[in-house]
Amino acid sequence: MRAFRRWWLKRKVRDGEWAGLLRPAPPGEWVSLDLETTGLDPKRDHILSLAAVPVRDGRVLTSERFERRIRADRDFGIDSIRHHRITPDEAAAGVSVTTAVREFLHWLQGRTLLGYHLGFDLAMLSPHVRGLTGFGLPNPRVDLADAFAARARRAQPNAPPNLDFQHIADSLGVTVLGRHSALGDAVTVGLCWLALQAPRSAAPGAARR
Repeated sequence: MRAFRRWWLKRKVRDGEWAGLLRPAPPGEWVSLDLETTGLDPKRDHILSLAAVPVRDGRVLTSERFERRIRADRDFGIDSIRHHRITPDEAAAGVSVTTAVREFLHWLQGRTLLGYHLGFDLAMLSPHVRGLTGFGLPNPRVDLADAFAARARRAQPNAPPNLDFQHIADSLGVTVLGRHSALGDAVTVGLCWLALQAPRSAAPGAARR
């Protein structure tokens, strides 16, 4: 977010409900975020689950995780169920998306967001964030795919990087945990990020409770 825009928003919100989102991001800490959705169209599809875990001091802190099952606003079909393994009955038992996003923003505060193709998750969250706060999510963000691509291009400038999630994890020596579950993907992304930051000879860290 541009400096002037951030300054203006700080003056607007002052000490209100969303002031925490505009606080400086703590150095050396990221929040790994993942969503499961009814599909891949942010304009038509709905969020079914949201999970996020802090990544700090070389650890993925699952004991501090944020996790919500979200009630879908419309029915979804078998193809969606095969992907995220959330049934309509399970989705119906979730909280409203407004409740989940409000609680998430209070938990998140100003911390830096981390994700795999994070732009999709932020596009899904955007209308709900704006509906609550009146502005877009101001947090700094980093994308695992972009960071891995940059490293791959340095190693092999003439080869297009393979950004498949499984390939990234395998290349970094990380076991994929609970693929296509929001918490499993968030934890795996956090572990991959730690491995990417570590010296090449160092083993990737593990999730910690």
